[in-house]
Amino acid sequence: MSVIRSRAGSGGTEVRARRIDVRLKDHDYAVHVGSGARRLLPAVLRELGVGRVAVVSSMPESELPDPGVPFTVVPVIDGERHKTLASVETYCRAFVEAGLTRSDAVIACGGGTTTDTVGLAAALYHRGIKVVHLPTTLLAQVDASVGGKTAVNLPEGKNLVGAYWQPSAVLCDTDFLHTLPRRELLSGYGEIARCAFIGAGDLRGLDLTEQIVASVTLKASVVARDERDQGPRHILNYGHTLGHAIERATDYAWRHGEAVAVGTVFAGLLAGRLGRIGEDRVAEHREMVESFGLPTWLPSGVPVTTLVELMRRDKKKGQDADSTLTFVLDGPGGVELVPRVEAHVVSSVLADMPSGPAPASA
Repeated sequence: MSVIRSRAGSGGTEVRARRIDVRLKDHDYAVHVGSGARRLLPAVLRELGVGRVAVVSSMPESELPDPGVPFTVVPVIDGERHKTLASVETYCRAFVEAGLTRSDAVIACGGGTTTDTVGLAAALYHRGIKVVHLPTTLLAQVDASVGGKTAVNLPEGKNLVGAYWQPSAVLCDTDFLHTLPRRELLSGYGEIARCAFIGAGDLRGLDLTEQIVASVTLKASVVARDERDQGPRHILNYGHTLGHAIERATDYAWRHGEAVAVGTVFAGLLAGRLGRIGEDRVAEHREMVESFGLPTWLPSGVPVTTLVELMRRDKKKGQDADSTLTFVLDGPGGVELVPRVEAHVVSSVLADMPSGPAPASA
């Protein structure tokens, strides 16, 4: 990790950003984190040798950085309800209209659903075109924009159709976060909170930029060891099995980070019930999540049976029998994938958790 100083944008404004390198077997790229990082875009595109770009964004064109090459703006509506194959087709057709070739690039400027969906469109268009992410939410900066997982949802479940397609660069401009609604900011903190249990340590004493840097550094190190989820990368799914089920069960009325926060508390409770961790460690999960102002309760009106059924569709379940589920859980040797957890144990832990309204109305 290093500090990058660059004069970019109008008037030669200096950009001071932290750089984290994601080093993979066949593809390395940099993640830049800091105020004004978006102004590095022209230099990044020059380095990539890109001649033309499509900027897919929900932001007004006047707020977008000048890429320094001919560009077309493709409007997008951020949000899980638009994270669909229909959106991917819309973007790919827009790329055709913009005249993009395999030597050009796509810029994804938005939240996590935008980086996921546009990333998948980039992976499919001409069988792969460069993509640069400009994540505008905390959730996207700490997690979604890094690592190369792209996917969209089906009515049957979350992230069921996707591909691994690494970005060519990620520019995490922390200035985007100044105007985020509080609930959007909290959603990002859900991912930061769970990092405490998968190797990042307690990040609460750091300022926001350093929290982002620590989260990205952790993810980069895990992805470098396991790009395609064959082993250690499973730990990044901590809290996500129940989290995804909550999102689906509430028709995405609960934000991703809010649901992952509840999933993190649940992961601690389940690990405790299975005798993998002690009471103090179980309590630490709840305390960590609560300290960020995140929910620790299940959504009211959603039966336990519904959550269990949705968790059965999780991509990690492997070859488990129908009566068991797979989770990423804490334990004496650290976090690991734990298969064959009996459904009745899962249901019992869920039944003991409190329920309540979505955080917006809490």
